[in-house]
Amino acid sequence: MKSKVILWCIVVVLVAAGGFAGYVWLALHWSYSTGERAGYVQKFSHKGWICKTWEGELMLMSAPGTIPEKFSFSVRDEAVARRINGLMGKKVKLFYEQHKHVPTSCFGETEYFVSDVKVVD
Repeated sequence: MKSKVILWCIVVVLVAAGGFAGYVWLALHWSYSTGERAGYVQKFSHKGWICKTWEGELMLMSAPGTIPEKFSFSVRDEAVARRINGLMGKKVKLFYEQHKHVPTSCFGETEYFVSDVKVVD
């Protein structure tokens, strides 16, 4: 009887862990929306205590006389992060995917994950 209870508890824990892992995978690989934003990267840093992520702010291009808007974003790909660092101070276009309800900030502090960057002439 006792071994059946232990076995049942192990099965429940494994199913719960598998469900959570499936949810995280789905949240990171199925995008809610995609898009692009243009402007100047104002801030870009590699930060975090345990999970280091690349976080940045893009100053969006706006009409003259209006208050500039900031777009906060995260980068998971090291190659894209290196390219963004090399383009600081230049007008760029960021291509992003929005992933809602990612369960932890270990993957990024925002829900906007940049997948590519191009210089705007």
